[in-house]
Amino acid sequence: MAKRLTTFSKLLITLIILALIFFGFTWLKNNTALGDLVNNGESPQTERTSSQSNSTGDKTTIVGKNQNGSPNTNATNNTNRGSDDDNTLKVQLVSWGGYAPGLYFNEGAEANLKSRFYKDYGFKVDFKLENDLLNAMDAWLADEYDIIVQTADAFPLYTAPDEINAVDPRAFMQVDWSRGGDAIIVKRGINTVNDLKGKTIAVAVPSPAQTLLITSLEAAGLSYNDVKVIKTTDNLKAAELFRTNDVDAAVVWSPDDIIATRDVAGSKILLNTESQTHVIADIMMAKQGTIDAKRNMFNKFYEGWMKGVAELNNPANQDKAAKYMAELNGVSKDDALGMMSVVKWTSHGDNVNFFGLNPSYKGQQGKDLYTKMATNFVKTGDAEKVAPSWRSVIYTGAIQNASKLNGSGYGAEKSKVFKPTSAKDKTVAPIASKPVSINFDTGKYQLTANAKTIIDLQFADVAKAFAGTKVRIEGNTDNVGSQQSNVLLSRKRAESVANYLQSQYKMDSNRFVIVGNGPNKPTPGCETNATAQCKAANRRTDFQLIPAN
Repeated sequence: MAKRLTTFSKLLITLIILALIFFGFTWLKNNTALGDLVNNGESPQTERTSSQSNSTGDKTTIVGKNQNGSPNTNATNNTNRGSDDDNTLKVQLVSWGGYAPGLYFNEGAEANLKSRFYKDYGFKVDFKLENDLLNAMDAWLADEYDIIVQTADAFPLYTAPDEINAVDPRAFMQVDWSRGGDAIIVKRGINTVNDLKGKTIAVAVPSPAQTLLITSLEAAGLSYNDVKVIKTTDNLKAAELFRTNDVDAAVVWSPDDIIATRDVAGSKILLNTESQTHVIADIMMAKQGTIDAKRNMFNKFYEGWMKGVAELNNPANQDKAAKYMAELNGVSKDDALGMMSVVKWTSHGDNVNFFGLNPSYKGQQGKDLYTKMATNFVKTGDAEKVAPSWRSVIYTGAIQNASKLNGSGYGAEKSKVFKPTSAKDKTVAPIASKPVSINFDTGKYQLTANAKTIIDLQFADVAKAFAGTKVRIEGNTDNVGSQQSNVLLSRKRAESVANYLQSQYKMDSNRFVIVGNGPNKPTPGCETNATAQCKAANRRTDFQLIPAN
């Protein structure tokens, strides 16, 4: 026979039901997408609409970054830059695969409670896509962003103007190196960088495309004045111009290097950042005042990002990062993986090297790129004055504070290991050739102090930038002396140069291909060694960048 519930029993059951409802709602609020919407004050309908507007994209025009500030029309430029919550870092991004570690660690682009920045460190991060860098700069100056992105080589364009320098911009983190994402494409008949002399080249100005071109020309002993530059507003337009008869070459990003050369018969990729590995480095910058006000958040933002980099070294985690990258950029996951494949995410150790905190590191640093282009932008007319020193525009506190980032996952990238010299290495067509006059005492092959200085000034930077290539060093002599002795002497001189680069800059010995030409490869016009000037011109060392086998 059923019993009636007492008043106390009814009250107890009611309390249990209310408790279950409360804990169930709390779980939904903290662990579901619906909960994120509630936390952020949005309706489910608003979220769907936003997702739908980001659901399309075309790899043909989305992969890469609009480095000079022109908007990428296939990406959603979200102008809703997040709340003014003092506990939220507002970060601008562009369409580029280098930002995957931050999206991965944040569990998506929007500020949310699932983010490991929030769970581990107690603050939120709100990433917004803004491909127009001029718009981003204006918003940053108006404090609508805490952090914006740039490249180290183009950073002088942002630190030189008085109105920007007045707010104390500081680069505080290197995000990546471009590794195949940027390229020079050429038409039929252009086989080396040297062949670009006198040619017409489409280049986005001002942008890192200029840096790629200038550094490439230097590898061939040429300058910006040796080519005719057709200025474009962005790299997409450079690719479009390449399809016309108006230019001989163009600087573009991936995948337009592949698509444009497919569209133009006889054209090809001359080189890209797979060979010129250390020339385009993405960085993040902020105002010194913002860093001071949110110092702990900046330090932990760096630490969390570096943890993301370490975890993405495991390919099993990259699918998740690609999901968030695809959502932000409105592309497929496969396209997002393609975006991620043309960059090298830089680790904590890489940042230590890049910002000059490792005195034994001899590779390319941020200071090298920044200083070189600060001068070059004045020469090209893109800047009115040389930017302030690198040291005065960086903040290294976050890097130095990251004492817990130990282990192999946080170590610096190791130098490329090259295979021993093959017969093909001695004859393969070079990417670029640079003749350098290195003086030796008569009949000697030891380097003088002056000779070492010449190598430092005229070739070391090229070798650091093109860290993915081999270096063929060809020694040459005039016709004084026997053929046999001159061939031997020229080889020993080339070996001396290689040994110096190896010891001074810690380059792999297998990177160097040694050739002794003796008098057999005279400078054009000096074949007879008829004058003292010609004899001097023939006593030279040729540096040639060749593909790694």
